Amino acid sequence: MAVRLCGFLLLAVLVSGLHASRPAVNQELSNLFNELWRLDVNRMKPGIDYTISVQGRAGYVNQGSHVVLDHASLPLFSNVNENKLRNITTFSLFMKLLDNYERSTGITERVTPEELTEINLFLDAVLETQVMKRAHQYLVSKGKSSSDSRQFKNQLNLIWFHLYHRQRNTGPDSCGFEHVFVGETKSGTEVIGFHNWVQFFLQEKNSHLDYKGYQGYTARDQDLVSSLHVGDNVCLARCDLSLPPQPDQDDHVLKLQFSWHGVVKPVGSAFIGTSPEFEMAIFTVVFLMNTERSTTVLVNIDQCQMELVVVRKGRCLGTAYPNLLSSNSRHVSQHAH
Repeated sequence: MAVRLCGFLLLAVLVSGLHASRPAVNQELSNLFNELWRLDVNRMKPGIDYTISVQGRAGYVNQGSHVVLDHASLPLFSNVNENKLRNITTFSLFMKLLDNYERSTGITERVTPEELTEINLFLDAVLETQVMKRAHQYLVSKGKSSSDSRQFKNQLNLIWFHLYHRQRNTGPDSCGFEHVFVGETKSGTEVIGFHNWVQFFLQEKNSHLDYKGYQGYTARDQDLVSSLHVGDNVCLARCDLSLPPQPDQDDHVLKLQFSWHGVVKPVGSAFIGTSPEFEMAIFTVVFLMNTERSTTVLVNIDQCQMELVVVRKGRCLGTAYPNLLSSNSRHVSQHAH
């Protein structure tokens, strides 16, 4: 009993610090990103362009584990309008890039002339969208980008597509685009990156990926719970580390657990339905508006409150992903009380 109480008190202290460490909502970026959200005419509509089945909540899994209980007997995506995907220029060109990379880190990437052409066509298409034009305009106003569209394209190319070393003692084996949108494996025991819904759907369709269920905890929360060996949900609720309700079919950000080529990702997160230009735009803005190696920005987008996490790799992007905190405007109702 004393051990249980001690664990409860320690958890309460740690969780209190966890919530206190969250930054204040960045209202300026929230306003900008909501504008980009409204401009994202290529975003796929839930229930119309795609249907998801979130099913059960996944349990805690250690990083590197190959064995995990499956809380989702069905795929996450029960339907996606692939014809529409193929007929939207940025989606179509985006999908052509997904098979250009070595899955495992430590293997030097070789970029062919054909792949360079695919990158250029994709960037040209993204720069033609109203979403990226507005992001560019904002960055120019902040002195972070040149007003010249060619120089801005070079800047995007450096951030997202320039190859660098993710694993030592190898040639350049990774880039921001590969890590965030395609996904990588490390030492055959970890899935790293992989934060894109289109890649998730395509890999699931081809039986390379197995969805295990939605995740209630963030990776940070999981580490906290694991370190204290507390399994009592009542205790967690008293500490305000409550499990969020089951996601809705129309949620545009999900936290997921899945295996990819037999390797488990305990907690992954991704926007759902959004266009590649929207995701590139918001993460590029966060990247260029900050100089720290790791940046977390708290924003409200549509009905969701989320952290946008961006990690630099020199002048390039190391990783970027959303961390959903609340959806369906629950954060608004909580403040109202």
